[in-house]
Amino acid sequence: MFALPDSWVWDFWTVDDGEQYHLFFLFASRALHDPGARHYRAGVGHAVSSDLVHWTRVQDAIVHGEPGEFDDLATWTGSITRHPDGTWLMFYTGASLAPSGSNMQRIGLATSPDLLTWTKQGLVVEADPRWYEQLDGGWHDWAFRDPWVLPDPDGDGWHMLITARGNTGPVDERGVVGHAWSPDLRQWEARPPLSEVGQGFGQLEVMVNVEIEGRTFLLFNCLGGDVSDARKGSTAGGTWAAKAASPLGPYDIAGARVISPPGLYVGRLVQLRDTGEWKFLAFVNETPEGGFGGTIIDPLPVALVDDEIVVG
Repeated sequence: MFALPDSWVWDFWTVDDGEQYHLFFLFASRALHDPGARHYRAGVGHAVSSDLVHWTRVQDAIVHGEPGEFDDLATWTGSITRHPDGTWLMFYTGASLAPSGSNMQRIGLATSPDLLTWTKQGLVVEADPRWYEQLDGGWHDWAFRDPWVLPDPDGDGWHMLITARGNTGPVDERGVVGHAWSPDLRQWEARPPLSEVGQGFGQLEVMVNVEIEGRTFLLFNCLGGDVSDARKGSTAGGTWAAKAASPLGPYDIAGARVISPPGLYVGRLVQLRDTGEWKFLAFVNETPEGGFGGTIIDPLPVALVDDEIVVG
């Protein structure tokens, strides 16, 4: 288990540099007392491990920006990829407050030569109102966050999958796979979403593609309170797996299944370098006593059974 004595940890992403596994995680001080306050105090920490079990914390990666910058409130979830020139690129969510007081989310970039020292490069993409809800759709924030970057299957640049909401349809079913494209990992343009509204989710958080034994899945996260009214009461939510025709869709979001054990959230599948085995990591969102956990579990085994992902 990865736990900090003085801070809660929650959303995270991992990188394998060929020698070590790197864990980048959101954290906030337990001195806040209220775990709900952590979101507006989040920084991005960093730890390393050789086995996904024993972790050593190293220097923090990034913290919120200066007043007026797109990330002046907090730095939230992201992902890391490597540029062909060897530079490590962290795409991350910057949170700020709109004049109305609503939370506004945009995507920024930080770069590193070694995964240890990071330099912010600024804002790279934000929600385009032609396709995406902003602050007037009846939701509690301007959702455009959690970037996941992958190369185009045909070599045509790079794609970014983003937690976003469409600008039409029932408020509780506007969660979509937001989309942006880049020719070079530096310049980005927002594009129409890769999924339709009306799939049963208010939001699809922290998305990631995974291919297991030739089967492609889109993993995303949604708690029971953020599913559509039609789904409420039938699930506590968690990490969901949707079958996909390709990394860029189509995705069977309406047919997605929860794969995470109770109480866990933001599940990630990590493939072990030496054995090829898949492991499941997640943070403890709710303890058996009903409190917020704020720790990351030791890895659980993963299997593909009847074309479905099974954890544990």
